[in-house]
Amino acid sequence: MEKELLNKMIEDTDNAANEGKQFEGETERQYYYMNLCKAHVYNEERRLGRKLTACINTFGCQMNFHDSEKLLGILREIGYVETDSEKADLVVYNTCTVRENANLKIYGRLGYLSNLKKKNPNMKIALCGCMMQEKEVVEKIKKSYRFVDIIFGTHNIFKFAEILYNSYGKNKMITDVWEGTTQIVENLPSIRKYKFKSGVNIMYGCNNFCSYCIVPYVRGRERSREPEDIIKEIENLVADGVVEIMLLGQNVNSYGKGLKNEISFAELLRRVEKIEGLKRIRFMTSHPKDLSDELIDVMAESEKICNQMHLPVQSGSSRLLKIMNRHYTKEDYLTIVKKLKEKIPDISITTDIIVGFPGETEEDFEETIDVVKQVEYDSAFTFIYSKRTGTPAATMEGQVPEEVIKERFGRLLKVINEISAKNTDKYTGQTVEVLVEEENNHDESLVTGRLTNNILVHFKGDKSLIGSIVKVHLDESKGFYYMGTMVEQ
Repeated sequence: MEKELLNKMIEDTDNAANEGKQFEGETERQYYYMNLCKAHVYNEERRLGRKLTACINTFGCQMNFHDSEKLLGILREIGYVETDSEKADLVVYNTCTVRENANLKIYGRLGYLSNLKKKNPNMKIALCGCMMQEKEVVEKIKKSYRFVDIIFGTHNIFKFAEILYNSYGKNKMITDVWEGTTQIVENLPSIRKYKFKSGVNIMYGCNNFCSYCIVPYVRGRERSREPEDIIKEIENLVADGVVEIMLLGQNVNSYGKGLKNEISFAELLRRVEKIEGLKRIRFMTSHPKDLSDELIDVMAESEKICNQMHLPVQSGSSRLLKIMNRHYTKEDYLTIVKKLKEKIPDISITTDIIVGFPGETEEDFEETIDVVKQVEYDSAFTFIYSKRTGTPAATMEGQVPEEVIKERFGRLLKVINEISAKNTDKYTGQTVEVLVEEENNHDESLVTGRLTNNILVHFKGDKSLIGSIVKVHLDESKGFYYMGTMVEQ
């Protein structure tokens, strides 16, 4: 009976397509294609005598991981069963292209998938994400990796079901990459990795055009979601058990620009704060040039916003910051940090730093070390400069020799690690609130949780605690994490 219903559904939808079916919106259109895919998957299951499996591997930032939750939601709606094995019927790589080695990693993995596909000719391979927005990448895949079935980019993630359906029964590569979009498609399926916490996109794209960064070219221009849609999504997540949300955007501080009724990021946070049942609010990433006094005040007054700020500095040299097109100086950045620490004394500040940007001198590098020592970051993501074709920095003179970069990188890490360990140690002996996130990977008698400042703590407990906020005494600092004891609740 189920098979007859599915076959009838696919017949009806095919007839509707032939008759030029009109949809009320993109969401309805994509559910239509999910139903088509569902019928196809059902028939394949009957033919093979088993469920179809899908594996999604995600590379890159929080935005990519959140996109993958949407892809997984669509696949589960269609009928695929998720697996960690790449010996699956469908393998999806959601790619990153911020650094060159991210691209090289994908090419290497494709060689492995080629062998798997020879053993399973019905296997489908799909590539999406930032790397696919680069024309030269797509051309290389078309030429050298012709066994890939689907290529799509960052702007039409929501169209996954339609693209997938169009690939069924085809022996040719389907390529659907958009140069840009103004669309924001809501209310499609999504599968969260964690029941108790979730990312929420508040905006897409970036307008900053830092000279080293390819993100504006692959993610497009800034597009903010309507605040009412964001609030509604968070309310639904809280009703489903979420206690912590991470507001996501390439530059959350510029949220609201371009909306019919403009709203500041600080005001959005005020509205999110009022949602009953929500315990913790995080956000990333903040661009220093747009960080307002209003935002600092809102953070200081809030009972829910975590006392952590990820504030990328990239370099401590005002000369390099100008070439990077960052729109602030070393002094500007340090003034912001001073305001943050004055209003929020226990705030944890983390950052991103690039070593070896074209033209970086020893004096420029020492300016970066000086900022690290003045700010005393709790942690830092440190990167060796990676030349990205299509960005202004890629053609700049003064590319720094590799051996010089590696020596500076080592020096920087040493300073950061010493400061980070000192910062962590100062909280030893305190009793703090901890959101329990998972069973410990190395000791099943322990669970792992996260403080509001984002530092991890491991302590005795069982999986029934996962998703709850408990009080933990921080017994011992291990440099980058704590060992603790849960206090009787």
